[in-house]
Amino acid sequence: MAGEGEEVYVAAIDQGTTSTRFIIYDRHAKPVASHQLEFKQHYPEAGWVEHDPMEILETVKVCMKEAVDKAKDGKYNVVAGLKAIGITNQRETTVMWSKSTGLPLYNAIVWMDARTSPVCRRLENELSGGRTHFVGTCGLPISTYFSALKLLWLMENVDAVKDAVRTGDALFGTIDTWLIWNLTGGIAGGQHVTDCSNASRTMLMNLKTLDWDKPTLDALGVPVEILPKIISNSEKIGVIAKEFPMAGVPISGCLGDQHAAMLGQLCQKGEAKSTYGTGAFILLNTGEEPTQSSHGLLSTIAYKLGPTAPTNYALEGSIAIAGAAVQWLRDSLGIIQTAAEIEKLAETVPDSGGVYFVPAFNGLFAPWWRDDARGICIGITRFTNKGHIARAVLESMCFQVNDVLSSMHKDAGEAGEVKSAEGEFLLRVDGGATVNSLLMQIQADLLGSPVARPADIETTALGAAYAAGLAAGVWTKEQVFSGLHKENTTVFRPKLDEAHRKKRADSWYKAVSRSFDLADLSL
Repeated sequence: MAGEGEEVYVAAIDQGTTSTRFIIYDRHAKPVASHQLEFKQHYPEAGWVEHDPMEILETVKVCMKEAVDKAKDGKYNVVAGLKAIGITNQRETTVMWSKSTGLPLYNAIVWMDARTSPVCRRLENELSGGRTHFVGTCGLPISTYFSALKLLWLMENVDAVKDAVRTGDALFGTIDTWLIWNLTGGIAGGQHVTDCSNASRTMLMNLKTLDWDKPTLDALGVPVEILPKIISNSEKIGVIAKEFPMAGVPISGCLGDQHAAMLGQLCQKGEAKSTYGTGAFILLNTGEEPTQSSHGLLSTIAYKLGPTAPTNYALEGSIAIAGAAVQWLRDSLGIIQTAAEIEKLAETVPDSGGVYFVPAFNGLFAPWWRDDARGICIGITRFTNKGHIARAVLESMCFQVNDVLSSMHKDAGEAGEVKSAEGEFLLRVDGGATVNSLLMQIQADLLGSPVARPADIETTALGAAYAAGLAAGVWTKEQVFSGLHKENTTVFRPKLDEAHRKKRADSWYKAVSRSFDLADLSL
């Protein structure tokens, strides 16, 4: 533990789907400075989503420098006091790059990209277990969502990737791996590693051994040589190279964004959180044994806080489009000018006027797993106005979260969820969209359970800082889990009666069923 008198800081790189952030925390895990940059989304074809890995790396560099400058302006001696940096990142997004040049061989293929549908169909037909062939080892169904499918697409369709794999010059990684390799030296000896939470989203890792699964690699034809080494979420990985700000500071924590949010929310066994960002992601900590889902959820890692620490597992429901639907209203339809305006617009009407919006832009993830679904808006009459549409968009996020929590309840059972003294299940929430109090109230109403929003809603970066600080000896596990950073929490309680809640849910299911089998409309 650091001496009480000296200035001690821990920082986090939070590399998300639409923006990059760097946040610096003090010894009490309070943020003292941060900087955020958005970056370009590339849509080369319908259903395709790409990022430029070099642009992402540059945003990290700039955010690091700007946040340090802001901290200095605030008279914080971060340069002397920074003990560790943690990394958290958008998961599944896949990068292939050259070991010798350090340059990407293709743009990063983003988690929500749907180009691999034909690869999925082919594997489902070829493999004896069909869509669930690998569920027993990796906890995941065959889906466009996971990195292995994106990797196969790159190996089959991009000549530069084929050549690099053949000559032994190719490196594969998710965004955490790409960043760590570059930040620790790149072609001059960068560390080629990933953590167990990010690896658990590739479809290639064995959930029990936390190592690459050889039968899976053989079945898919993935050479193990291109894969990074798998490590825990909290250990010293390497130090920042001299060409970056804060050279010499250790990187000592790494978690995929949803796992970092679980740690930031201090979710222990039986506790669940929902993060509302571009997508929405609900995770329930199931303790030290993986729980297999029979209701369309994923078995995944929660966190492993050290090389010899026990592994906590989770059930996860992933929703592809949440906040992204609000961006669509803003950028594609122009119904709102800023994302923040949606709350005011939705409040101009008491309800959605019978309008239901299913944001299946690239298909539906949990618990439906339908890549043939497409977005629909139904129940429209001459009475419908833009307030109803805005409210239906907000409600679509909440209905999707409900679907996942309902599946979780069935999988984990009564014993798998921690309840309050009043017998209530509490959903912890975080992420940018949770500043919208109307959204949170709608969530509580449609869920029929209380929703708790922490004072600091950016729990993803906080979780990465916790992991890094633990490995660097800034905090102990007991300090973190006893609520090192407990502040005022806002609790939203349901106001809707059970009959209305059930009627709304039934109408939503009807709307979802109408979104299926629409993928060929654009042909």
